[in-house]
Amino acid sequence: MSKLKLIIHREFIAKVRNKSFLIMTFLSPILIVVMGALVVFLMKKNDEKVKEIVYVDASGLFTKEIFKDSKTVKYQDYTALGLTETKKKVENGDFDGVLYIPKKDSLELLAKSIAFYSIDSPGMSLMNGLEARVETHLRNLKLIHFEIDLMQIKASEIASDIKMFNFSGEESSKLINGLKIAVGAIAGYLLMMFVMIYGTSVMRSVIEEKTSRIVEIIVSSVKPFQLMLGKIIGNASAGLLQFFIWGILLFVISIIVSAVFGIDMLEMQASKIPEDQLNAAKEAVNPDKLQLILQEISRLPILKLFVLFIFYFLGGFFLYSSLFAAVGAAVDNETDTQQFMLPIIAPLILGLYVGFATVMNDPHGPIATICSIIPFTSPIVMLMRIPYGVSWYELVISMALLIITFVFMVWLSAKIYRVGILMYGKKPTYKDLYKWIKYKG
Repeated sequence: MSKLKLIIHREFIAKVRNKSFLIMTFLSPILIVVMGALVVFLMKKNDEKVKEIVYVDASGLFTKEIFKDSKTVKYQDYTALGLTETKKKVENGDFDGVLYIPKKDSLELLAKSIAFYSIDSPGMSLMNGLEARVETHLRNLKLIHFEIDLMQIKASEIASDIKMFNFSGEESSKLINGLKIAVGAIAGYLLMMFVMIYGTSVMRSVIEEKTSRIVEIIVSSVKPFQLMLGKIIGNASAGLLQFFIWGILLFVISIIVSAVFGIDMLEMQASKIPEDQLNAAKEAVNPDKLQLILQEISRLPILKLFVLFIFYFLGGFFLYSSLFAAVGAAVDNETDTQQFMLPIIAPLILGLYVGFATVMNDPHGPIATICSIIPFTSPIVMLMRIPYGVSWYELVISMALLIITFVFMVWLSAKIYRVGILMYGKKPTYKDLYKWIKYKG
């Protein structure tokens, strides 16, 4: 145990005293915030640009009332000028595009014959807005043709609000599901990023020691299992310290940048939401519902979430780091690691895909449940499921399998490690790895 502590201490100190570690610890948050602020600034500037669209209505069915100006798009009627002359003006750069509405015998043919001409490809938001205006007006014309009163249609529209209760009679909010999705998604993404950054760090550390021949001295007094476990825990400790510092710095720098440059992230995000959806959201979040949401958050098992988050976060990292360490021991340089990386990264990607594609829609479905128990995907998938509530027996099975698999993989990787760490000048294959695992010397 004393040797393991020495290895952990050595790995941790060597990592945190590294110049690149110190530089990236303090420089990365600044770069992230600056790049984020730049993106927000450019998006705000892009939103301030007003597009000018002209339309030529040969059908005579559309009026200026249909094409009302918005904050980002202004419309002008150039029907009198004709399509040919209007297209020339667009080509000269006077306008951003021309919408041509031909004359057709039926509304169905007209809906499929409308064309938009522009020099550059228009954005999706612009085209969706144009299509929505045209479709709404043509639908109204058809309803009038069928002698259906539009006012009655509008009066018949009604919105339902289904309230959610549990079996104890307590009301819950639908908006709390959005918070659960956000918590699970952030946790799963952070784990994957942590594994990729610090798992490869463990691999590079092993390759460096192997290349410098220092490891030949170390393995003479320490068991391969202890050496590998010490490297994994030492790098994990340094990584958690770096993440903690990043979190503090990001929070402080974000406040400073927001105050100095006047960039409001919430305001920017709200500006990207369509006005009708924004108004609906504001109407939905009234003081009573806001209080309900706060009550729902207070009922969440915060301590349980935090403890399980730490367990799966570290468990997933330890599991994958053992595989990265085995790969580092098997090769002489980082270039040779590529052939072994896919089997390691594939379960991570699968877990993230299952999390986003399945857990968010059906957190208690068979796919989500199975993947939250399989050790190679459970760290990500279970982290995404936990906010929705997971039964105790699923947690016990998942945690037990993760621990057993981690110990087994460290033992298995150590068998590759003890042989591969002393192998030089040969590019290993999967067959070689199998031989090293079976080696009993």
